[in-house]
Amino acid sequence: MINVLFLAPPKNWVQYEAPLRAAFAKAGIHADLRVEFDPSDVDYVVYAPNGGQADFTPFTKLKAVLSLWAGVETMVDNPSLRVPLCRMVDHGLTESMVEWVTGQVLRYHLGMDQFVAAQDGVWRAGTAAPLARDRKVCVLGLGALGMACAKALSALNFDVHGWARSAKSCEGMTCHFGEDGLRGALSGADMVALLLPDTPATENVLNAERMALMAKGGFIVNPGRGPLIDDDALLAALDSGQLAHATLDVFRIEPLPEAHPFWVHPKVTVTPHIAAETKATTASEVIAQNVVLGEAGEPFLHVVDRAAGY
Repeated sequence: MINVLFLAPPKNWVQYEAPLRAAFAKAGIHADLRVEFDPSDVDYVVYAPNGGQADFTPFTKLKAVLSLWAGVETMVDNPSLRVPLCRMVDHGLTESMVEWVTGQVLRYHLGMDQFVAAQDGVWRAGTAAPLARDRKVCVLGLGALGMACAKALSALNFDVHGWARSAKSCEGMTCHFGEDGLRGALSGADMVALLLPDTPATENVLNAERMALMAKGGFIVNPGRGPLIDDDALLAALDSGQLAHATLDVFRIEPLPEAHPFWVHPKVTVTPHIAAETKATTASEVIAQNVVLGEAGEPFLHVVDRAAGY
């Protein structure tokens, strides 16, 4: 019997208990899945960083910590965590993120906001949107989520430029890497979507200097992490007209404080961290697959690089 401890808030247990049991059964895993164990008996921990456990020292038999979250920035520096930490790469979450990002990019590309705001009985002569191939869209971050979004935008014929810290390649888009590559990816971009992890190296990756590289009147879409953007620089770029609008789903402080200027700025759309969420059914399949690999002595999926922070 494999002992699996579920360490996450009670609401998550309600969501995940049945899907996890079903996924374990389908994978042929004989698991004792509980929310309480003697730590010395636990083989695997299914974990959410808001689950309340900080010290993993008592878990002497532990083989891996399997995170329910894609973001692991609060966990990578935990000195008591001496076993593999696996972040969640869930195809259900990926599909949701692709839908949200492409929806926001198409909204800006087609200029839908101006029509939504002008339902007043006045017929205004306008200009149709250019073809997607004439719009440069920059995707910052080419991990699982960023690459999926970049591929979807490329399939819609946008001129997609992706950027990552290290060299990557993908048919149908231009890939950049490193500091020089970041300038090339952003230069003249009509839209930028941020899908990077939150690490010391990515904080304020989109600052005043880099926003100035974009095409005047450009758009920002951020479903990645709040600290990726310099908030003050973003507000200044919106006020100056360098940027036309920003849709923000993630923030440095969540929930976003009521007095924050993003709430009332006419060029900012706030969404409450709903771009994508882990789906219990598909995430449970990923967790079960990792347990199968662990029991077979095979490498785990999606192991976090502690030095890189993701």
